[in-house]
Amino acid sequence: MDIRCTSSRRSQVVVMPRNSDVSLILVGTRKGAFIYTSKDGRRTWKVSGPHFRGKEIYHLAYDKRNKILLASVSEPQWGPSISRSFDLGKTWKLSNPPKFPKNDREESVKRVWHIKPSVESEPDVLYCGVEPATLFRSNDKGENWEINTSMFEDKTRPKWQAGGGGLCLHTILIRDDDPNDLHVAISSVGTLNSKDGGENWKFQNKNVRADSTPDNYPEYGQCVHKLARNSQRPGVIFQQNHWGVYRSDDDGENWKDIRNNLPSKFGFPIAVDANDPKRAYVVPLEGDFSRVSPDGNFFVWATDNSGKEWFPLHRGLPKPAYFTILRDAMTADQEDPCGLYVGTTTGHLYASRNSGGSWSRLSDTLPPILSVSVSST
Repeated sequence: MDIRCTSSRRSQVVVMPRNSDVSLILVGTRKGAFIYTSKDGRRTWKVSGPHFRGKEIYHLAYDKRNKILLASVSEPQWGPSISRSFDLGKTWKLSNPPKFPKNDREESVKRVWHIKPSVESEPDVLYCGVEPATLFRSNDKGENWEINTSMFEDKTRPKWQAGGGGLCLHTILIRDDDPNDLHVAISSVGTLNSKDGGENWKFQNKNVRADSTPDNYPEYGQCVHKLARNSQRPGVIFQQNHWGVYRSDDDGENWKDIRNNLPSKFGFPIAVDANDPKRAYVVPLEGDFSRVSPDGNFFVWATDNSGKEWFPLHRGLPKPAYFTILRDAMTADQEDPCGLYVGTTTGHLYASRNSGGSWSRLSDTLPPILSVSVSST
């Protein structure tokens, strides 16, 4: 199926993918996975799927270093697993799933929330975050997974509380210039950082609110929804939280609320522009009571000055629209200008080739969308 995506360039030049790369949009839904491919600079798209028909796909990731597509697959009978494809989804091979060791708490992996390839200097290394919140690492391109013992045995772990979506480790950040510097986000625990590749961890939640706790600024217990950063300024991290939007300028040590003129402090996803380290994107939602677009205004909001001020991007988006967008359902690509991609729980998928200047609908008939990720081959 060909899907045409047109856009206004707003005085920007759309750059074709380098070396005839194929652009990928990887969509995980409650009823399978869908793979969109473009060979003409993101102008038109072909879609295949559903892969894993009828199964929940919480996340897909493409390991560009090894040309491997990975999928987090959940099914009621057999539980969570990770499958790999070496031919862009034509065939799939089941990996050895991440498993907890026997433990007194009788914990077991409920689902895999996020898969993250490491950096170029670690070509065989991948990470995944699971529920209940723990980090796993693979040293063999995703064939086998080892638990991060330090996090699993953390002395505070018995006091960790689940957010509305479960006790999930849903974000993994790895510094390009130092793969031992890891950040993870856990709902509803907060942000943790390791400087030694996961041997030791510390909480990084200073100045981040947790309105559900007696102490509004505890050491941990914050409901962080998503983290993002631009590799050009790796010490700057953006955060969408249950109770605000934040920025850290010192690699997570301190946080500043940058909600400012946004219509809501609540939302799930946050993304950054690969070409502008001061530009970030959020999708505000009404808070706990409904979690849909405020007043029916389905806007992607952007900042060009690191959150001092925000402005809406909505040309081509429907209005009114009472959508819900989950934490992994918005992402940005690495092209110039930046491409943005947003999926909703009603199965709508939108794309922009010009940093959100205008939008096109790629689909309105998918199952509820859990995640959207992008890459090029």
